[in-house]
Amino acid sequence: MNDAQLSEQRNNLVDQAAQATDHAIRATQRVANDALDGLAGSVQGVRHDVAPMLDRAGERASALAQRGVSALRETSRDVRDGAVRVGDRTALYVKDEPLKAILIAAASGAALMALVGLLTRSRNRA
Repeated sequence: MNDAQLSEQRNNLVDQAAQATDHAIRATQRVANDALDGLAGSVQGVRHDVAPMLDRAGERASALAQRGVSALRETSRDVRDGAVRVGDRTALYVKDEPLKAILIAAASGAALMALVGLLTRSRNRA
C-alpha cells in the first residue's frame, strides 16, 4: 500500500470512530433525557400525593392550635372567677370577723418576715 491509501484508510477509520462516538453520545443523551422525564413524572406524582397530606396536616395543626387557645381562655376565665370568689369570701370574712382577720394577717406577716430574715442570713453567710 502506498501513502495515499494508508492516509485514506486512516481517515476512514477516524470518520468511523467519530460517527460511533456521535451515535454513543446521542444514545446516552436519549437515555438521560428519558431518565429525567421519568424522574420529573415521579416528582410530580409525589407532589400530587403529598399536597393533600400537607393540607390535612395544616388543618389539623390549625384546629389543635384553636383548641389550645380556647382551653387557655377557659382556664384563664376559671382562674379569674376563682380569684374573684376568694376575694369576695375574704372580704365577707373580714367583715364578719374583723379581729380574727387582723390577727391572722399579723401572724402571716410575722411568719413571712421571719422566713425572709432566715433566707437573708443564710445568703449573707455563703
